[in-house]
Amino acid sequence: MMRNFVLLIWNVIYPFVVVLVAPFWMLKMFRRNGWGSGLLERIGFYDRDVEFEKSGGVYIHAVSVGEVLLALKLIAKWKHETTDHFVLVPTTATGMAVAREKAPDGVRMIYAPLDVGFLIRRVMRRFSPRLVVMVESELWPNLITQSNRLGIPIGLMNARLSPRSGRRLSRFKRFVKPFLELINFVGVPEEGDLKRWHSLGVNEDATVLTGNVKFDPDGAALPRCRPEFGAMLDEFPKGQVAMAVSTFSGEEEYLAAAFREAGFLPVIVPRHAERREEVAKALDGQLVLRSRFQTPREDDVFVIDSTGELRDWTAHADVVVIGKSFLAKGGQNPSEAILAGKRVICGRFMANFEPLVSELKEAGGIQMVGNRDELLAALKNPLKNQTENARKVLEKHHGAMSRTIHLFCR
Repeated sequence: MMRNFVLLIWNVIYPFVVVLVAPFWMLKMFRRNGWGSGLLERIGFYDRDVEFEKSGGVYIHAVSVGEVLLALKLIAKWKHETTDHFVLVPTTATGMAVAREKAPDGVRMIYAPLDVGFLIRRVMRRFSPRLVVMVESELWPNLITQSNRLGIPIGLMNARLSPRSGRRLSRFKRFVKPFLELINFVGVPEEGDLKRWHSLGVNEDATVLTGNVKFDPDGAALPRCRPEFGAMLDEFPKGQVAMAVSTFSGEEEYLAAAFREAGFLPVIVPRHAERREEVAKALDGQLVLRSRFQTPREDDVFVIDSTGELRDWTAHADVVVIGKSFLAKGGQNPSEAILAGKRVICGRFMANFEPLVSELKEAGGIQMVGNRDELLAALKNPLKNQTENARKVLEKHHGAMSRTIHLFCR
């Protein structure tokens, strides 16, 4: 059987890869303040006795910060509608840090175990969940297989599958189909996602068009101005704030220069806070770090090198510019800024958020620019009714959380 063959290969290669990358992974965890924060949980050892664990809950596997925030958004709504309890399972140290800071009372948090058969069985037997949910398009062979063997339904939420990812997976269809056939529930954001998942082998009766939970305004905690954030910004010369969010290498200096030229205070939020030294070098030291705040000089850029604060920093912006869309490719999520009533500018490379971005552009809800001159023009000249137009586009995703919960509770 193909599934057993793939599992055999996976179970030989995966442990070898884990051992090979372990030193780099541990260094990364150290830089992200994850060292000593439950590493033994990755091999199934916990700091409480098994008799104190609740059974019959919902086990939610979420990789990093974005997936954890999405899971927390869903959990808040789910707890309001049902009596379920939850085990939230991040993979990264930054994801775990956000989970610990923001999770509601009663949510059990553990690091994701390595995807090894006996470890997955051990964890599943410890918590005995009634359901396993993987956030977005996460496909782990042993997690899927062992859940199925133990009779635990398993599903994907917000399972976007872009045309590019669909084509890539289709090349390995004979290897992924045996696992996709085991998935009981798949909630997808867009109509096109349904067709792509079906073509790869997901059962049609398992899939439901839920809309995108990321873009559902229902139950979302909107960005709010924080006095301590405002006090920091007040130390800078007065002016409108242009905030570049989730930036990647090369974008910080490019966007900061454009913001200055357009007459805005440049505020940069790198995608990874541990890149602070790289960003400082790129900006020739003309910056103030949020983590080591000091009185700014006249031309300093404000760099937000923190984790889990982006939403509320957005509330202090006059215009939000989306990172990973100028010099890097793929883009980042524009919905939070839109829900906060901020006008949004992005570069040409937003493929990770299609078809939303094309719909926003067509409706006059986002300004997409292709070069520096267009960026400067967009900063100075907002579109008419831009924020209102953008909110109307997001309305089609209203209720996505409730539909997702209904899918998993049916």
